[in-house]
Amino acid sequence: MRFSKMAGVVALVALFALTLSAADVTGKYKTVTTTPQGTREGTLTLKADGEKLTGSVSGRAGDTEIAEGKVSGDDVSFVVVRNFGGNEMKMKYTGKLAGKEIKFQVDAGQFQFEMTATKE
Repeated sequence: MRFSKMAGVVALVALFALTLSAADVTGKYKTVTTTPQGTREGTLTLKADGEKLTGSVSGRAGDTEIAEGKVSGDDVSFVVVRNFGGNEMKMKYTGKLAGKEIKFQVDAGQFQFEMTATKE
């Protein structure tokens, strides 16, 4: 019985440590996006609720709500659908949080580029 109590304590400590290591991505970020057309600046606002992620991306095209947002540990992902001249484009963002910065890879169909978001 003593072994099972010790194993339970070890399991609880491990679970607590994993909870503490989960990243908090909630906040406002300044973004720098590098595209084939040049560098663009904007803002990113994120709100995490467990693994669910909501928020918006702001830039030259205005504010766009994110969809399919997810946080898993330090991994962050979401989708933005934008309209360019009557054509909808689905952009998939996948990134990793390191400190106050998230480095994203953005897949926009034929185009792939990088975005760095720094928490304000």
